[in-house]
Amino acid sequence: MRRLRSVIGSLAITRSVVAYVFDSMTDHSLPSLPPRLRRPFHADPTRHALAHSTFALGSVERLDHPTRQRALGCLVGGAVGDALGAPFEFQPSGLYSETFPSPVHGGIGEMIGGGTFGWAPGEFTDDTQMALALACSVVESFGYDADHVWGSWRTWRRRASDVGITTSHALSFDDWREVEHQRIESTMANGALMRSFPLALATISLDDDIARDVVLHQASLTHHHPAAGWGAWIAVSAMRESIRGGDPWSTIDREVSLVPDELREEFSSVLSPTWTPAHDNRSNGNVWTCLGQAVWAVRQSTTYEEAVVAAIDLGGDTDTVACVAGALAGAIHGIQRIPSRWTTYLHGHVELATGRRTFTHADLLVLGHELLGLSLPDQAPGESPAGPMHVGDGVHAANLLGAATVPTHWGVVSLCRTEDFFGAHEARRQIYVVDKEGDRNAALDIAVCDAVRSIEAFRREGRPVVVHCHGGRSRTGLALKAWRMARTGCSERDAHIWLKERWPLYADYNRTFVDYLRQARFD
Repeated sequence: MRRLRSVIGSLAITRSVVAYVFDSMTDHSLPSLPPRLRRPFHADPTRHALAHSTFALGSVERLDHPTRQRALGCLVGGAVGDALGAPFEFQPSGLYSETFPSPVHGGIGEMIGGGTFGWAPGEFTDDTQMALALACSVVESFGYDADHVWGSWRTWRRRASDVGITTSHALSFDDWREVEHQRIESTMANGALMRSFPLALATISLDDDIARDVVLHQASLTHHHPAAGWGAWIAVSAMRESIRGGDPWSTIDREVSLVPDELREEFSSVLSPTWTPAHDNRSNGNVWTCLGQAVWAVRQSTTYEEAVVAAIDLGGDTDTVACVAGALAGAIHGIQRIPSRWTTYLHGHVELATGRRTFTHADLLVLGHELLGLSLPDQAPGESPAGPMHVGDGVHAANLLGAATVPTHWGVVSLCRTEDFFGAHEARRQIYVVDKEGDRNAALDIAVCDAVRSIEAFRREGRPVVVHCHGGRSRTGLALKAWRMARTGCSERDAHIWLKERWPLYADYNRTFVDYLRQARFD
């Protein structure tokens, strides 16, 4: 186990000094400050104390599998909310539900792309781009290094199609220590909040004080108003607690109590359980309204899907509000509860020091493991192609390499990592299922129902459908038996006999899968 290093560097700064630094950032409090604090923000030497922080990423022994899946849900969930909200940015409220009055289970789902910047279907925006630049810096530096982060963000900015005004201005400076803003109030925007969600994973094994200091400091690099940093930290703290399986709402209350006095009332108001977006007519481009709306969307929802839809339907800065809501909802519900019709098409591009890098859903899973200090298990060696073999009603079974041979108009339902085999298939779903017994699938019922709905949706579109996993055995059998049970109302054993007669690679060695299907009821 990689333990927290004793080498914290200059991060070993007292909380009182950190509070002192951030309390001095707000213009409206300057008249009451002592003369020694009335100097330009960049000139305050105490601000530089957190520039370097070395810490171990993750802690394998402390992260069980449900926790890991909630962490992956946080990272992927933020990116999904961003990409789903992008087409509706700066549009009026309610447009998402007007466009999609009911879920779209076929085709490419609701990942339509477009919007102000012409995003491709499933493409995430600057919110996630900047978050991933931060995440990659943390992984490469094995901790937080403000100079490295700054260089990564400046590299990203050079080719980014959309950069917020405050962020763009700050990144025009060569050195973060020299950044100046004419008006500190202009930095009360949501740009520091939107990019912070990967830090919930990277700091998951750190105590609150260290994690808080890191989040506040990275926010201050571009946004000098302390509200921007505290908004980012409150969100990250709620995500961290959710990943751990705790209560995010009590965590929010606790962290709000630590906010500087002059900011606390505003945060207390927008984060109150009784607050609704109707109470605030300000733009959700500011940190308070953005965070308040995101928390409201998650608090009043029971699923990930409900949360991000509620966030997008608020209109305005939809990608950012949905990004924050999606990360928090993902941390609560986990990766398997995020619909595959959204995760499958997720992608985006980030300019890094090593060149332009494309991130897909699969790449985010790898990055998520890295942020946790883990490695993704190696994919088993490829097997000889098997299938597609028809099992009934236009549905086929295969292993990975067999499924890779089907024409591009087919629907593909994948229950394993797919490499790059199906990029040309418009109608496809990649569903997160682990072929291990016990707690390896925290929401197995949701994942299986997702697979069954996808098969039926593709069939209704008149497509042949292939269902596969890497070897074509256990997970393929799980999905096909569930589909058969849902269509005919038969028992698990009847579905077992049916599939065994039609697909020679089928195997039911995973007792967790069998036990689940024996008690499952499909509507």
